[in-house]
Amino acid sequence: MASRGISRPNNQSQTSKFYQFKLVLLGESAVGKSSLVLRFVKGQFHEYQESTIGAAFLMQSIFLDDMTVKFEIWDTAGQERYHSLAPMYYRGAQAAIVVYDITNQETFARAKTWVKELQRQANPSIVIALSGNKADLANKRMVEYEEAQAYADDNGLLFMETSAKTAMNVNDLFLAIATKLPKSELQNASGAAGRNRGVDLHETSPQSKSHCCSN
Repeated sequence: MASRGISRPNNQSQTSKFYQFKLVLLGESAVGKSSLVLRFVKGQFHEYQESTIGAAFLMQSIFLDDMTVKFEIWDTAGQERYHSLAPMYYRGAQAAIVVYDITNQETFARAKTWVKELQRQANPSIVIALSGNKADLANKRMVEYEEAQAYADDNGLLFMETSAKTAMNVNDLFLAIATKLPKSELQNASGAAGRNRGVDLHETSPQSKSHCCSN
């Protein structure tokens, strides 16, 4: 029976196809973008993290049915002074996760601005996911689930509420993106050479080590 999940070395040999995609995270500062990536890539959560400067780069692979999907992840800084750099990271990206904090209405409004920018300037076929992060703080909620779901439906976005702290829906969000991404022979061919360079959930790679604690 086919299985789905974060890739392990013994799973890679079982897959017949390999694809790699560029994925970018966008959102206001302190919404938890880096925490989501750290949870996905390393299975870790740090309560206090320094803000990302510019962008951080990490990699992770997902075992999905009969294929391995490798994400090349660009975690961008949320501060306004870095906004002008964002197109450099989302240009050519096949997927984007726009993150907001469910306890902060302003970050949801900012997320909508990011979605509009992606729809206007990014790859026309880009898969956009909306992540309502910090779901563990639901008692302080300022953005209703139904409001965000309706917005996502109206704009053709994937949507999940997530918690980097508890790991709620973090892997599921990336799995949903991997499932929705169109698979082509071009991506298969370009990724074949790097099929053994995926990052295991509990291991640190040279590519990501220097950025493991960025936010």
